[in-house]
Amino acid sequence: MIAMRIPRPSARSRALYTSDERRRRDESVWTLVQGILAPVQFLVFLASLGLILRYLATGEGVYAAQVSIVIKTLTLYAIMITGSIWEKVVFGRYLFARPFFWEDVFSILVLALHTVYLVALVTGAMDAGQLMALALLAYVTYLINAGQFLWKLRLARLDQAARAGSAGAFAHGSSFTGSAT
Repeated sequence: MIAMRIPRPSARSRALYTSDERRRRDESVWTLVQGILAPVQFLVFLASLGLILRYLATGEGVYAAQVSIVIKTLTLYAIMITGSIWEKVVFGRYLFARPFFWEDVFSILVLALHTVYLVALVTGAMDAGQLMALALLAYVTYLINAGQFLWKLRLARLDQAARAGSAGAFAHGSSFTGSAT
């Protein structure tokens, strides 16, 4: 027999969402907007990364790489603005809500690096190689930040499964142990 453990919120760990926050999350159009923008931004990132690497490998396509980085930055701004609105709707604050505090802190770093790229591009403060290095640094921070959000999505799903299991076990008059055989 294989036993599956479904993590339950313990007294030490707080659930990612309260029931009211979960309801607001599920009812908000901004949840759908984030769900659409996140994969779009990732696809733009992949295309842009390919163009950057092509430029670094061949010395060709600098303009295409630069345009792609600008487009990636604009999608980042879009997801940051709509994400802040989502956070306000769900948690009552535009940034740094308890469940997403560290993700927001890192998001500011990602946003800052992308913005520095735009400023350097417009002002000519860096040559093409330096701009590409800065873009790659910004992209590494973006990947870390995306990983943070994917981890929170996983935790939210595990929390929801644990709550559903607890509610189901309670409704049937049995105790929930967190494992199924």
